[in-house]
Amino acid sequence: MAGKYRLLALDLDGTTLNDRSEISAVNEEWIRRASEAGVAVCISTGRGFQSALPFAEQLKLDTPMITVNGGEIWSRPHELHQRTTLAREKIERLHQIAQRYPDVWFWAYSTEGIYNKDRWVEDTYAQEWLKFGYYTEDEEALGRILAEIREWEGLELSNSSPYNIEVNAQGVSKAAAIAEVCRLLGCSMTEAVAVGDSLNDLAAIKAVGLGVAMGNAQEEVKAAADVVTGGNLEDGVAQVIQQYVLRA
Repeated sequence: MAGKYRLLALDLDGTTLNDRSEISAVNEEWIRRASEAGVAVCISTGRGFQSALPFAEQLKLDTPMITVNGGEIWSRPHELHQRTTLAREKIERLHQIAQRYPDVWFWAYSTEGIYNKDRWVEDTYAQEWLKFGYYTEDEEALGRILAEIREWEGLELSNSSPYNIEVNAQGVSKAAAIAEVCRLLGCSMTEAVAVGDSLNDLAAIKAVGLGVAMGNAQEEVKAAADVVTGGNLEDGVAQVIQQYVLRA
């Protein structure tokens, strides 16, 4: 039976997924048990909808989804509830910065799909944009980019790994999205559990009733969490469900 928690918000990469982007059989079984016990299991990811959907389908979830760090909230798969876009001129400026760093990978999600360094859109202003990201293991270059865009107004900055920067519109976060999902479900944030490993999970982990950091999480995330579970290669999500979510 389910205990006091009614919503389980799960990050994908570095959390529910292993390093091959797969859900382990153990995690899948315990997520199913949580769903069967009446807990609403909500994928909460920086990925776009099309990239996250196969995992919702694999887990047979018909519950809300949070994609692009909260830029989109789905009341169930394929049913969009809320979308918050990033100003086109901001995307243009973020792209211009990326072009100054030839060794930095970049990508962006629009409502039409994902674009990146290898395939960029001809007309930035013709699209509705949700998120922009940079990736490089050159920490100095990443630091310079971060320092520059931190000065701008209207942006929400986070990461999904120590080697990237993720940019959403100001006010967009998994925390805000989970609060809206709670409103949709008729439960409170104290009845929610959020599990994650990166800075885009940090606000959510602080805001919910039980904030859980993965064993492989960034140190800042671990420090803010109520509990630290096993790593993403140790079925850490299954451990959370067993020890906290389904504890009578």
